[in-house]
Amino acid sequence: MTTATPAPAYVPGHGLLAGLRIVITAAAGAGIGSAAALRCLEEGAALVVIGDTHEGRLEQSRAELAERFGADRVRAVVCDVTDEAQITALLDVAEDGGPIDVMINNAGLGGTASILDMPDEQWAKVLDVTLTGTFRCVRAVGRRMVAAGHPGVIVNNASVIGWRAQEGQAHYAAAKAGVMALTRSAAKDLAEHGIRVNAVSPSLAMHPFLEKVTSPELLEELKAREAFGRAAEPWEVANVMVFLASAYSSYMTGEVVAVSSQHA
Repeated sequence: MTTATPAPAYVPGHGLLAGLRIVITAAAGAGIGSAAALRCLEEGAALVVIGDTHEGRLEQSRAELAERFGADRVRAVVCDVTDEAQITALLDVAEDGGPIDVMINNAGLGGTASILDMPDEQWAKVLDVTLTGTFRCVRAVGRRMVAAGHPGVIVNNASVIGWRAQEGQAHYAAAKAGVMALTRSAAKDLAEHGIRVNAVSPSLAMHPFLEKVTSPELLEELKAREAFGRAAEPWEVANVMVFLASAYSSYMTGEVVAVSSQHA
């Protein structure tokens, strides 16, 4: 049995994203997206625009970040990535004042169901949010970056489930594997414009939504598979997103970086 190691000390900001304008989807609440928003501001981003479908949680997140970093550095827009018009509205707000430097596509939808019992509607919904939603966002922000002649960065959120089988996850696994393939192909399409596209692939990051949709027994089993015997903190995944968004990863594009201790 793996003995859990404690989470490391929180890493302070080092100005890696100083002056940048950043958009993050699914950034309300307490998951990876909200951790990414916080980390980007701590790393000196001039503006972080957060989107989410839950208006109440979104406003609460905006208010908390604005109180800490200033209202001029944080904006929020209700955005469902299955709706092209809402993606357009999100990017319009981000471009008000300058071109977008970074877009972090974090929106995704999961759930558990055997493929024997999964209806078309459940399959389609997970694919529409997790894969097609990421495609819509990459296409939309890519077009704007090209039109502005501004070589930006796109960071997608995949999952190790895209590589490794897990019972009851056929829809989510297919979607996340698709995000990986999308990342690699989009990177080829956008390289001539100086735009980089990479992805993170977390194994297990603990947040309230995951606890809500996953049984305690399965969570303990998943933690036991990790070399550290624990789930990642959302900010540990966000740190890798920050790295991929920063100039420290300037020669990386089309890469999927595992944020996982399963291989250790």
